[in-house]
Amino acid sequence: MDQKEAFEKAVIDSKSLSSKPDNETLLRLYSLYKQATEGDISTENPPGMFDFVAKAKYDAWLKLKGTSADAARQQYINVVKDLSGK
Repeated sequence: MDQKEAFEKAVIDSKSLSSKPDNETLLRLYSLYKQATEGDISTENPPGMFDFVAKAKYDAWLKLKGTSADAARQQYINVVKDLSGK
């Protein structure tokens, strides 16, 4: 199985974890997924300061700026493996 297939499997597996990850881990998965599938964040306009969820997602993704899609995919796979105990 190549990395892209492993990533797609990890995305599916992430939706059926035995317990819901904490918010920090969910943000990590979100930002890694976005970086792996879309690359660097493309907007310079962050969400409003009172939209806490959108701001947290924006900041998490922004921290990955410059990370290659391959590296983001592998990190995503590793996080899901750790969460699923595989």
